[in-house]
Amino acid sequence: MRTWLLIFFLIWISPSFSQEITQLSFGPPNKEVQISGLDLVSLDTRDQIFASTISGDIYLFDSKGKQLNLFSPPRQGRLHQLEAAWTVNIFSFSADLQEYRILDRFLNPLVEKSMIQPGINLPKASTLGNNNLIWIWDESDLSLKSWNYLQNQLIQSQPLNLILDSPELAVTEIREFKNRVFMNVPESGIYIFDNQGNFLQKVELQLNQRLCFYKENLFWVESGNLKMYSISQKEVFDLGILPEKDILSVQIGQEIIVLVQKDSLGIYPIPKELKALRGN
Repeated sequence: MRTWLLIFFLIWISPSFSQEITQLSFGPPNKEVQISGLDLVSLDTRDQIFASTISGDIYLFDSKGKQLNLFSPPRQGRLHQLEAAWTVNIFSFSADLQEYRILDRFLNPLVEKSMIQPGINLPKASTLGNNNLIWIWDESDLSLKSWNYLQNQLIQSQPLNLILDSPELAVTEIREFKNRVFMNVPESGIYIFDNQGNFLQKVELQLNQRLCFYKENLFWVESGNLKMYSISQKEVFDLGILPEKDILSVQIGQEIIVLVQKDSLGIYPIPKELKALRGN
């Protein structure tokens, strides 16, 4: 009897037991928002939606799709990163202009600086991290670097061509998530580092879209279906068909999921199956 009780308990606590989802039950959308030239989308922890255009304008919407603000930079240029997950500070980076900007949650600029600094020569991807750090992929020496933007100080530089198995690293995005740094190289995979820039592992996923994290899982769109990679289990799950066609990417907040199409956003409540996933 004790043996059977133990087996039942182990099955009950198994993370994979909670991750088995065959089809998500989407309800009707809260709203659909049209944005001409829509490019990047990011959500903060209050489910406010930040969306940039190919010219570098940044829109701010509430969770119901009501426009709250619009920031138009004095120098127009496409953004290569828009990061709102830190809530207090909104980070944007343009590889074309070689500059970054930090705004408050109302889109008021706080910091506007060139990314070209001592020790940083050709930044191609960047994101905001903890403790006033900015993570930078410097293509000039194929290094992952961290920069303290308050002290204007290069903290560290990790040459990745010496430790990674890819001869060419065309990095499209860097994201920090739960004290780990994720670097997306669509032709190779997703490389994961600790918060000191030390290489941990490579995930064999070729994703040519923005990274989306929710409860220790990575999400993306593939052939009209929502796919999920469990970071803890290192497994891929197919969550079924999305409620709209031609979805390009997805972003998930606290209570809403945003489906990104060409020039439009579909704002939905998070399906109950996703909210039931374990993890924080």
